[in-house]
Amino acid sequence: MARTRLTADQRNSFIAAQLGWTMDAFDYFIVVLVYADIAHTFNISKTEVAFVTTATLAMRPVGALLFGLWADRVGRRIPLMVDVAFYSVVGFLCAFAPNFTVLVVLRVLYGIGMGGEWGLGAALAMEKIPAERRGFFSGLLQEGYSFGYLLATLASLLVLDGLGLSWRWLFGLSIIPALITLFVRTRVRESEEIGRASCRERV
Repeated sequence: MARTRLTADQRNSFIAAQLGWTMDAFDYFIVVLVYADIAHTFNISKTEVAFVTTATLAMRPVGALLFGLWADRVGRRIPLMVDVAFYSVVGFLCAFAPNFTVLVVLRVLYGIGMGGEWGLGAALAMEKIPAERRGFFSGLLQEGYSFGYLLATLASLLVLDGLGLSWRWLFGLSIIPALITLFVRTRVRESEEIGRASCRERV
């Protein structure tokens, strides 16, 4: 049986979701890779810096809940675009954190944004992918995390070791894939599943 070819909208939805998952891993691992550098900058221990990661992860369920509730009311597309813009700006601002407290607050906010991005991005993509191909594409979607880890490692080698720049530059770079994701999502239409659900509610 011939495979159902993806439309441009379906491809854009999937690419945006995978870029979002890649961005998640990229941002998570650049923090882990520069624990020592952040500790040195703010004159604290690496154990204290590790709290940044804990705080970020702890807030992701909050973001998933908040943006999930919003998306169920108005659709996936607008909450996703707002979410991507939000975490892009917050992640970029981490590069300018004047002290550790501000960095923690920014990472908490970032955790909320990333919590919203993953659930809604995956939902929008899978709702658009033809049912007979969802198994393959849901597995492929997970590869974004491994790719994000690879990008974080390469960026760290280039920025810190190759160019001798500060860890802050890594956070500055983190806005690039997020903005690409936002651009792709401007080309994505709302999920048809949402439209059908709205029709059923009216009936």
